[in-house]
Amino acid sequence: MIPDDLEVIDFNRRLKSWYLENHRPLPWRETKDPYKIWLSEVILQQTRVAQGLPYYERFTEQYPTVFDLAAADERDVLRLWQGLGYYSRARNMHFTARQVVADHNGKFPESSEKLLKLKGLGQYTAAAIASFAFDEAVPAIDGNVYRVMARIFGIQSDMLSNEGKKEFWALGRKVISQEDPATYNQAMIEFGALQCVPASPNCTVCIFNDRCFAYAHQMQGQLPVKIKKLTIKHRFLNYFIIKQGDRLAMHERRGRDIWKGLYDFQLIESKSIAATPDQLTNPDPIFQNVLQNGRLTEVPKVYTHILTHQRLQVRFWWLEIPGAERIDLPQGMAFYNHEEVEVLPKPILIDTVLREEGYL
Repeated sequence: MIPDDLEVIDFNRRLKSWYLENHRPLPWRETKDPYKIWLSEVILQQTRVAQGLPYYERFTEQYPTVFDLAAADERDVLRLWQGLGYYSRARNMHFTARQVVADHNGKFPESSEKLLKLKGLGQYTAAAIASFAFDEAVPAIDGNVYRVMARIFGIQSDMLSNEGKKEFWALGRKVISQEDPATYNQAMIEFGALQCVPASPNCTVCIFNDRCFAYAHQMQGQLPVKIKKLTIKHRFLNYFIIKQGDRLAMHERRGRDIWKGLYDFQLIESKSIAATPDQLTNPDPIFQNVLQNGRLTEVPKVYTHILTHQRLQVRFWWLEIPGAERIDLPQGMAFYNHEEVEVLPKPILIDTVLREEGYL
């Protein structure tokens, strides 16, 4: 159902009229500042607007310009990000801020093609910044837009396949408003978020129900087509919170695993849920010595933490060390007092446990 020129004009007229009447007043829609637009797009990736808005406000207050963000310590950036998950987004965002300052004198490139060269910017984010900040007529196609286009225009190709992406992109280039691409892209995203929702859309009041392919063929539940299935990995984590006085032993996570750059406790990963520490195997003699010198008490709860590709089941034990005891900690670990633990960037699960246990 590729529209002709008159249909494109009518489509844009209806869409813009709907948007002007129904859109949510959000702060990043009231600016042409590419830094703030970029910041909002990074925060809102895989995050609902209601959850992301307070983070956007905190980041723009703490780091009002790209120069401020570039000059920040990564630990402070991760701490401010805490609770949003997908921490690689925060690290990439910090890296990109420094890249913009170092390579572009603090000015974002003004085309989607050049923006794509910045770290962490995919086609959607680059198009969103280019259209919202610089009025480039390039379609910003996120999950909402895939759904709107698939349903209205009857695209039945897999949206995750290369062929499907090309088909959506070609249609996006065809229907985007050349006169006001910023409003068009905002409207498409908002229409998918508020009207053409994933489940049970109210098609009877939709402005496009007289020309929507999915509505005519009762295929709202089948479009867009998304064939790829996520493989979920199940992991079992066992944390030991080594405590001496008010100090906790923590270390910064390294490598390519989850929560890189965040601080957590002594960890033993197992192949199944462990009822007691005796069921765990840990070859580290230093930790074994700590274990023998401390008093162990369990946190009476197994926590389930769900990530995009992983499902974690997590147990915690407190390991209290007598105040006068001098001990060696496992490699990379150090004691931090209450105030230091409070400000360290931590996985939200760690923060939650410490608050539930009354430490924070």
